[in-house]
Amino acid sequence: MNINFMGARKPLGVLSLLLVIASVVLLVTRGLNLGLDFTGGTTVVVKSPVDVELSQARSDLAASGFNDAVVQHYGSPKEVNVRVAPREGSNADEVGYDVFAALKLHNEELELMKVEFVGPQVGDELRDESGTAMLLALGLMMVYVWFRFSNKFGVATVVALFHDVIIVLGIFSLVQWPFDLTVLAAVLALIGYSLNDSIVVADRIREDFRNSRQNDPDTIINSAVNATFSRTINTSLTTLLVLVALYFFGGEVMRAFSEALLVGVFVGTYSSIYVVSNILFMMKVSKEDFLIPEPEEIDEMP
Repeated sequence: MNINFMGARKPLGVLSLLLVIASVVLLVTRGLNLGLDFTGGTTVVVKSPVDVELSQARSDLAASGFNDAVVQHYGSPKEVNVRVAPREGSNADEVGYDVFAALKLHNEELELMKVEFVGPQVGDELRDESGTAMLLALGLMMVYVWFRFSNKFGVATVVALFHDVIIVLGIFSLVQWPFDLTVLAAVLALIGYSLNDSIVVADRIREDFRNSRQNDPDTIINSAVNATFSRTINTSLTTLLVLVALYFFGGEVMRAFSEALLVGVFVGTYSSIYVVSNILFMMKVSKEDFLIPEPEEIDEMP
């Protein structure tokens, strides 16, 4: 099998650029739908003499205007924890009793255990520090790839990482999926996944540049991508199987995590082939970048 991957690199490079620009515009104009981990809110714990159906509870809350409520079992199927975002003009107690009233519509025997306000787990300072840490991690990854391959590969790999993260965040902004700590963890996992995929492709490209008799970068990179394509597809498919299982059977808590990684795996697989290669072509990669310098001969002492 010899697929001409590089035949489509220019239009796909333009597509990547447009997607990144659109994602940045969405993040600036619409922003992210921050979850309760970031915004804080009111938490309500209720208890029932019978098992509580979470789907019915969510439906009752949505009918009462609490569409963003996070509903989970609390220790047992008979206890439920509900978290809702802060509401302007209402204190925690008022919101808590409104939630309790909504849940009681289909369960008259429901008992209110507690109502309390929960502050955001990630404050402004921690959010800024997390962003700084992510940028530092990307910088260190670039240094690692720089020393392992060449400075051109270091730049190409980190550009691909930024590409993946920005597009995933742009999709979350577009569809307004909740962005909470589990999604943040998924984004960090995506960085590792994307870097690993890019390094595998980059390693083969380096070896082909050194060993191939070809001098055309287009032919060499195309051959390297074909050689690693089966490995890339197998890794992506096995990862997707796990994520699909998490999406359908992991419950509401794991849904946002699996959504972020499902999108990220597709984007990361694509970027390890087309974004990395496009950046290398833009930087005019050639065989000279990979030649191993021969050791200088030492003149023998007379």
